[in-house]
Amino acid sequence: MNLKEKAIEKIQKRGICLDEIVELIWKLQKEYRPTLTIEECYQAFDKVLSKREVLHAILTGIAIDEAVENNSFDETISPIIYEDEGLYGIDEILALSIVNVYGSIALTNFGYLDKVKPGIIQKIDQRGKEKECHTFFDDLICAVIASACAKIAHQTS
Repeated sequence: MNLKEKAIEKIQKRGICLDEIVELIWKLQKEYRPTLTIEECYQAFDKVLSKREVLHAILTGIAIDEAVENNSFDETISPIIYEDEGLYGIDEILALSIVNVYGSIALTNFGYLDKVKPGIIQKIDQRGKEKECHTFFDDLICAVIASACAKIAHQTS
C-alpha cells in the first residue's frame, strides 16, 4: 500500500467519508466559480493528496492523535493534546505545512475553516470532544480542504 492509499485509509478509519470533504470544497468554491463540478473538486482534492509532504503531515498527525487515544504518549503532554488546549498550537503548525504548499489563498482559507468549522470539520471537532482525540486530525482536514480550494482558485484566475 502506498502513502496516499494509507492516508486515505486512515482518514476513513477516523470516520470521515471522502465525499463529505469534497462536498465542502464544492460549497466553499461554487460562489467564486458557479460552473464548478463535484468532479473538479475531487480532482483538486486528489492533487493535494498527491504531494508527499501532505501525506507525511496527515500520517504524522493521525499517529499522534492515535497515540494519545492509546495512552502511548508522555503523561505530561497527553492531556494537553487530548483536550486541545487553546495555547497548544502544534496541531496548527503541522497543518500549516500543508497549507504553505498552496500559498496565501490556502492560508486564509485555513484560518476561516479553523475558526468557523463548517460541515465535516465541525463533525470531526465534535467527535474529538466526545470520545476520540482529533486535535491534529481536524486541522489537517481543514488544511487539505483549504489547499484544494486554493488549487481551484489558482486554476480559475
